[in-house]
Amino acid sequence: MPYRRLPNTDAARIRAMEQALSKGKELPPFKLAYKSNTYVKLQAFLPSFKHNYHLQRQSYNKQVECNKDYQELLKKAKTYINHFLRVMNMAVQRKDLRQDTPEFFGFVNGHSSMPALTSEKDIIHWGNKIMEGESARIRIGRTPITNPTMAVVKVHFENFLDAYQYQKTLHKRTVDYADKINELRNQADDLIVKLWNEVEESLNKLSEEEKRSEAEKYGVVYVFRKSELHKVDSN
Repeated sequence: MPYRRLPNTDAARIRAMEQALSKGKELPPFKLAYKSNTYVKLQAFLPSFKHNYHLQRQSYNKQVECNKDYQELLKKAKTYINHFLRVMNMAVQRKDLRQDTPEFFGFVNGHSSMPALTSEKDIIHWGNKIMEGESARIRIGRTPITNPTMAVVKVHFENFLDAYQYQKTLHKRTVDYADKINELRNQADDLIVKLWNEVEESLNKLSEEEKRSEAEKYGVVYVFRKSELHKVDSN
């Protein structure tokens, strides 16, 4: 005997509720296979569920869409920060810059091993160190580091920062919408179970085959087991 399978995706939940609601609009209450108060709940709940579902999908898709540009900006900022620090190191080694130069950028006792720059936090930390350190050097009359200059690094660093903040905003928005849809999902499942139970109960006088056929018009989904599929095919 086939078993009833509840929706396991939000899109399937929406389809199930839409189909039941469509029958409710099509038939008068006394002919409807589920209760009038369930129809009222469905009318009130479905628009809210669909709205939050679409907001969550739009926000997630926007985040994915913007991520490619974000990764490019991150890579660019990382490259320029890395190159600036390498140029500074080599200039110190050649004695083109004073030995205390690395200390302006947060290195201790003139030692300036290259930072890893493996995360956004690393890039933000060292980007800020370069801006602060080079500004401090220039204020006291030291020779500016070039190729790249602080100004060029700043452009790419600030472009990355803007994109980083935007991605954080998109991520938070996506998480908030996901949390909301998670709350609504439990309500949707409860409503669909109630709805399908009422539909099946009202069709109890029909044969099993007729009952399934009518219930499916209300969005109820039945699945045959493999052994039952063989029997159906053989018939």
